[in-house]
Formats: sequence, structure tokens, C-alpha cells
Amino acid sequence: MPTYSSMSQSQTQEKKVGIIGLDTSHSVAFTKLLNAENKESDLQGFRVVAAYPHGSPDIESSVSRIPRYTEEIQEYGVKIVDSIDALIESVDVVLLETNDGRPHYKQVLPVLKAGKPVFIDKPIAGSLTDAVRIFEAAEAHNVPVFSSSSLRFMDNAQAIRNGKIGRVTGADTYSPAILEPTHPDLFWYGIHGVETLFTVMGTGCESVVRISMDGTDIVVGTWQDGRIGTFRGIRSGEDGYGGTAFGENSIHPIGPYEGYRNLVVAIVQFFKTGIPPVSKEETLEIYAFMEAADESKRKGGVSIRLDNVLASASSQ
Repeated sequence: MPTYSSMSQSQTQEKKVGIIGLDTSHSVAFTKLLNAENKESDLQGFRVVAAYPHGSPDIESSVSRIPRYTEEIQEYGVKIVDSIDALIESVDVVLLETNDGRPHYKQVLPVLKAGKPVFIDKPIAGSLTDAVRIFEAAEAHNVPVFSSSSLRFMDNAQAIRNGKIGRVTGADTYSPAILEPTHPDLFWYGIHGVETLFTVMGTGCESVVRISMDGTDIVVGTWQDGRIGTFRGIRSGEDGYGGTAFGENSIHPIGPYEGYRNLVVAIVQFFKTGIPPVSKEETLEIYAFMEAADESKRKGGVSIRLDNVLASASSQ
């Protein structure tokens, strides 16, 4: 492991990145890419310099990781600070990495008030209502923000979105869908496959129907133009990430998943330009899709309109 006690002149000119939350492997993985000695040009210009470790207060799988990831991230020259305010004072931009979406709104507010651009890792929040509030706060403080699963930036997913198979007429996606009682069912891990679905289908989903069993979820979305997109959430047997997109010109696989690098490149570009690669409208529609899926499950699999759940969340 190389040491990071001294920096070259070019490194000192890099923008300083701060991380909130060391309860996820993403924090270390992103830092490894951004703080590499000989990183490629598309990752240059930014370096992680400080981190505030704390995130979830009560999800054991998250809390138990903090000591190990705190130790690991310091090997990349990252200073550990004792508050979000201290972090903000020492950085230019922020990665909000807390694995638990519930504290995200409270954690991101001081970042937005300080005018620091921020990437919010999935899930953007622990409720659709808080997701709406985060975007409202970002707009009120005129600070760019975006959130995304790394699955959005798979090479094939981006190629399909950019026209590789012509107009997408439908898609089926899948991912693990581990449940966490503190979050709406699909927010915790199903977000990966749902975001993949929206990456290739785009916005315009009107309603969803969900079939839910112990080991599997099937969510069928109907788009306003009559297209159908489905998400399979896997909780038993072999799992993985991917899907199939159906287009005017061909049928094409959406995977394979290539890791975090493409997402980190997108984050760096976002920090450079201030232009989010994923719109507020698309992100909120994704979370409305998942919230509507929960409502469909509660009501025995009936069709639920996304505009209704989004209106309800926005009024709270």
C-alpha cells in the first residue's frame, strides 16, 4: 500500500472531496479510485481528504462496518473528523455515503447551506417524502445534487439509453432485493434493478403492479405510451444484476455490471460542471415507482398510479 503523507504540487491543486458515512464499502472503493497515484485523466482533479464516519444509528449491518472502513480509508491519506460541520469547512465537494437513507435529509442540509455540490448515494432517502424535501432544499440553496446507483452507468445500459437498439419498446431487469425493515422494501437494495430499468426505459411510468413472495418480487410498470417494463427482485437462489432491453432494431442484454468506476467518473464530471447526469424528475419517478410498488403490495397487488404517491409525498 503506498503512503499518502506527502502530496505532489499537482495533488495539492486538486479539489478536496469529503465523505459523510463510513458504513459502506462504497466509501473506500470511491476513495481508492480518486486517490490513486497514477489515475487516468477522467478521474483527475479531485481527491478525498476528509471523512465523517457516522451514519446509521441502529442498522447493525451498517454500524458494525464503521471501525473497519474508518481504518481502511485512513490508509489513503484521509483525515477523520468529528462532525459534518468540520468536514464542510475542509472540503470543496461532498459524497454523502451513509448506507442508511433515513438520516440523509438531516445530513445533507448543512452541506447545501454551505453551497457544496453533493452526490448522494443510494438510497437518496428513507422515504419518498424526504427525497422530495432534499431536492426542494437543493433548489432553495441553488446547489447541484444528484443520486444514482452505479448500475445506471453500466456500458450496455448507457449504450441502450443512447440509441444502440433504436427506440426501447420494453425492458426486463433484475437485481438482488434484500429487505431492511427500516426502509420501504425496494429502497434498500431493489433500487439497483429499478434504476437499471429507468436508465433504459426513461421517464413516463404511469402505474405499477407488484407480485410479492418471500423469495421474489415482480413489479410491472406501464408507461404512458403503452410500453411495459418489469423489475424482478431476487431474494432466493442465484442472484445478480442485469436484464434485457427490447428495441426497434434488436434485443440486447443490459449488463454485465462492471463495478464502480463508471459512476465515479460521472461524479467527477458532475463536480467539474455542476450539471447532474440524472435529473431530479427521473430520480423522483424512480422512488415513486418503488413507493407505488409498496402500496400495491399492501393492497394485494392492485395497480397504483405514480402521480398519486408522488402528490401524497409532496404534500407532507
